[in-house]
Amino acid sequence: MKPTEEWLSLRQQKREVLASPVNLNHYFSLPELVGKQLEVIDIGPCSIPSGQILVRDPLCYLTQNDGQPYFQTAPVGTYRTEVCVIKRDESGDCDRYAAVRLRFSDAEAVRFEEALVGNEQLQGLEEGEFFGFNVDAGLACICDKQVQQAYIEFEQSWRQHNPDKNIYDDYFAALFADSYKQHPQYQRSGGDWINWKIPNSDYHLPFFQSGFGDGAYPVYWGYDAAGQICQIVVQFIDIELAYEDEDEEEYEDEN
Repeated sequence: MKPTEEWLSLRQQKREVLASPVNLNHYFSLPELVGKQLEVIDIGPCSIPSGQILVRDPLCYLTQNDGQPYFQTAPVGTYRTEVCVIKRDESGDCDRYAAVRLRFSDAEAVRFEEALVGNEQLQGLEEGEFFGFNVDAGLACICDKQVQQAYIEFEQSWRQHNPDKNIYDDYFAALFADSYKQHPQYQRSGGDWINWKIPNSDYHLPFFQSGFGDGAYPVYWGYDAAGQICQIVVQFIDIELAYEDEDEEEYEDEN
């Protein structure tokens, strides 16, 4: 949808509030943050044939065709899907996916601002708040609008042929399990990501675990020094906010 001039003006006024409170470059460049060891993994290609992007829980919301993509568009192409993993440690927690990124160019992002559809109620937005997207099945995906249509057609056909079955249990679960067998590092035994090629298409649509599970999560465009969009980042975990107190406690225990 095309935002109104009034909305765009208000967005400009709210730029500081819409900016990411953390430097998301660090998630993909530093070996550790607040005592947590990080690793970046590549889970394969993501198809962006139109540049119109949605970020959705694929099992719960991707078939809702009335959802609008972000009003700004990405360069058309196929891009590597990078995942920032918080590595498991002696706390006993599993590997957690803190953020997922597509890079559209080699340019470094100098600022990150929330990706918006163009009709959000910006007037009352306060620091620390975001719009984001909802997760109800523990999974997310970055999906081009054209790819979404191919997914909808696949799911409709699958359900017609499998009216009494569950699409996760009876289709995707086996793909996740196979992903774990093929790439066990940084996955639980049931699988935490797949790079799925939609049947009867050339489109790759990766699915990945959503950090701490169900909830609402922000999405940010990364802009280069020239003001051009150079990446998109889905943030599942604010690493410093989630783990800083834990790091301080460990420091105090050591001293």
